[in-house]
Amino acid sequence: MKALVIEGPRRAVVKEVPYPAPKRGEVTIQVKNVGICGTDFHIFEGEFISPYPIIPGHEFSGIVHEMGEGVTGLQPGDRVSADPSLFCGACEFCLTHRSNQCKNWQALGNTVNGSMAEFVSVPAGNVVKLPDTMSFEEGAFIEPLACVVHGMNRLQLQVGSRVLLFGAGAMGQQLIQAMARAGASELVVVDVAQEKLDMALSYGATKGVLSRNLEAELGKETYPYGFDAVVDVTGIPAVIEQALDYLGPTGKYLQFGVTAESASIRINPFKLYNKDWTLLGSMAINHTFIPAFHWLKEGRIDVRPLISRTITLEETVEFLEKPKAPDLMKVQIVI
Repeated sequence: MKALVIEGPRRAVVKEVPYPAPKRGEVTIQVKNVGICGTDFHIFEGEFISPYPIIPGHEFSGIVHEMGEGVTGLQPGDRVSADPSLFCGACEFCLTHRSNQCKNWQALGNTVNGSMAEFVSVPAGNVVKLPDTMSFEEGAFIEPLACVVHGMNRLQLQVGSRVLLFGAGAMGQQLIQAMARAGASELVVVDVAQEKLDMALSYGATKGVLSRNLEAELGKETYPYGFDAVVDVTGIPAVIEQALDYLGPTGKYLQFGVTAESASIRINPFKLYNKDWTLLGSMAINHTFIPAFHWLKEGRIDVRPLISRTITLEETVEFLEKPKAPDLMKVQIVI
């Protein structure tokens, strides 16, 4: 079968690889749509925990092609998506509802071969059938939306909270919708692209600020006490340091965007102590795939306008190599 293989940092190629026949308890899915995630860029750049060579791709949809021994409840032709998480289920973290910190954590497209290929094999228990009302494009959004659900569970946003969010890309837009529904009062969004800010306003943001106007529009005169919650979706260290300056007393900070593994920031420990701050991370998903599926199925989160373009598997190599346009949202590969 044909697959995109990242052979090392900044070295990707589309080539023939062995077909992943399903083992006992697995199904092999014929891939239809694959979302390109910020993590895929980090893998390509050599900034993530992934081994090489690896087939990336962890947000996808497709059709059941073949079933391994012992699989029930599915049949060839079913339209599906799948949770890419591969938890061991037996370590102390898995047994205490912290499976995304599993001692043996694995994930399709991150540590083992994923879905940027014609076929991918997955545990049958990870598979979710798509209703006829859900397109393959939307089905490939369940995994990123599951990351949003986990982030919201970590943040535990209080009704009426004033929120500042940095980064209005595809993930930011889903978080904006989630926070608006969760009861944020003010929801201020910062980005470099006006088009993204316009979309954020249509999804429930109360104010959009171009990053170049940040100090003028969000200065101490306007927000003397900062915000109750600050969220970074950019993963850019310089932005993260700047974002922390806007965190108010007893505020919560959520690091949602993925940074390079070697990244570092400076933080004032006196402010952390004196202002009673809470610093939170949100890594991947933690048994949130099914809640995200229901959220998407019921139309609570609108993802269709977030697809900027679709490309082929062959075009993906060049797409990974080039700088990302600031106005680009989600790009999906159609196989």
